[in-house]
Amino acid sequence: MSTAIDPTQFRAALARFASGITVLTMRDAAGTDLGMTATAFTSLSLDPPLVLVCIDAKATMAAPLTTGVAFAVHVLREDQEHLSRRFAATTGDRFAGLTLERSAAGTPLLPDVLMRMECEVVARHPGGDHHIIVARPEQVRLAAIGDPLLYFRGRYGRLAQTP
Repeated sequence: MSTAIDPTQFRAALARFASGITVLTMRDAAGTDLGMTATAFTSLSLDPPLVLVCIDAKATMAAPLTTGVAFAVHVLREDQEHLSRRFAATTGDRFAGLTLERSAAGTPLLPDVLMRMECEVVARHPGGDHHIIVARPEQVRLAAIGDPLLYFRGRYGRLAQTP
């Protein structure tokens, strides 16, 4: 028999896991650009190459991210907190004034990020109040230099270099 976990304590426990910050972007069937900040991104498999992202079921990207849909994952650099905040906002045009590139599928792509991965959704699973999106990378672009923007205990941070 399991004991219910206090939601506040659970959230605080999860905040002790440092994570990188990503921005997910896509173009929906109507041609509208969608984007959001996400910290729940990870590799899933090397053979075949697969990644997964977990997104809130209420997010605007939740419904359009179905099997076969293209989207991009952008890992932000330590100086790109402004992009994380922009794509985490719940109001306004997240793409207004940004210089974008486009994938062959029309996905909006952010330039000058630490890593950019163009993906295709291969599976989608329910996960409580989130959706687990499994995707196959189709293209990967890596920056030659840079360090990641991190998120820890509700704050942005940077890597500390050790000798």
